[in-house]
Amino acid sequence: MKKRNQSRRGSKRTEKKKDPLPYLSHELIVQILERLPVKSLIRFKCVCKSWFSLISDPYFANSHFQITAATHTRRILCIGHLPHSIDLAASLDDYSTSASLNVDFLHPQNHSDFEIKGSCRGFVLLNYYSILYLWNPSTGFHRKVPLSPIGLKLDAEYFYSFGYDQLKDDYLVVLMSYDPALDNIYSCLEFFSLRDNVWKEMDCPYCPYRSNFDEMPKAGCLYNGAIHWLAFHRDFPWRDNFIVAFDLNERKLFEMPPPDDFEHDAGDCGLWVFGEFFSLWSTDYPNDSFEIWVMKEYKVNSSWTKILVLNIDDDPTLYFYPLCRTKSGDIIGINVGVELVKYDDNGQLLERSPHWESLWGVRSQVAMYTESLLSLPGDNEQA
Repeated sequence: MKKRNQSRRGSKRTEKKKDPLPYLSHELIVQILERLPVKSLIRFKCVCKSWFSLISDPYFANSHFQITAATHTRRILCIGHLPHSIDLAASLDDYSTSASLNVDFLHPQNHSDFEIKGSCRGFVLLNYYSILYLWNPSTGFHRKVPLSPIGLKLDAEYFYSFGYDQLKDDYLVVLMSYDPALDNIYSCLEFFSLRDNVWKEMDCPYCPYRSNFDEMPKAGCLYNGAIHWLAFHRDFPWRDNFIVAFDLNERKLFEMPPPDDFEHDAGDCGLWVFGEFFSLWSTDYPNDSFEIWVMKEYKVNSSWTKILVLNIDDDPTLYFYPLCRTKSGDIIGINVGVELVKYDDNGQLLERSPHWESLWGVRSQVAMYTESLLSLPGDNEQA
């Protein structure tokens, strides 16, 4: 018996001590998590209470967005018949990057009735017959925007957009409305502050703008802290494409004329951001060409420069509408009603994606967005 006990004690002495688990400091864990995709972070909330608290923290969400916005690729969102998104950096034919999106809060079964009216910091502004929603496709959070008390009084046409006031840390839904039945075209400009949760009307004694394309008012182009629209100006009736902008910080309107020799029908052109520049695009269908103008110095009219003309006559399009430029310089856009397409800077068709047939011919159902964990002011009130 003694020998057996001695043998057991001896075996305990010879057992190797287990190596301690590696220790990661809190700071290092934060740095790692800040660089992960939103989808992974949402799953990791279940790891432990401390991770749930960290990932839910607004400061972490903001830091994560600043890092990922600079390093991660954006996604293309379609809110058509089957709402989904794909990775901008992936091949258009790579179905593995396509992610279906939960839009159960959009009660109508036909999602093609919705329009995307803006995208900013991971949030998308949706319009359903003048009912507005702010939605984060990455997290599913959404909020219904109260109806404008001013717009309700008008049988009005609208053009909307959505942006972020960095100085006040506030999101603004901007709405310009006008009554096409009236002889004059003076507009009403108002904005909804998410932080104050109230609509405010701008004091604009002279606001002579309306959408330059009544069939489908376009969403505003967000650039340099301002929202820009192509508009019809009462004082310049011979010009269809006048640029009017709303400064989100100063909360006032300003104007910028297009290039002097820019003559295109309102439905065949638009505003976007090309690389780092504020830009105009236009399509010349009789000649099967697509051109891009950039404003090399913002707000300086003489700096407008035509930098690119693409000849796409080898592949006729029904209606080409550009979405974005990739890091490699290719241009992704919509052949409206048919497919998503990608061209190089010589106009050569590189890829096409017929599985985007759910666009149903409506370009306002497609937009770019950046994944984010960001919340809106008062997110505890969200549906």
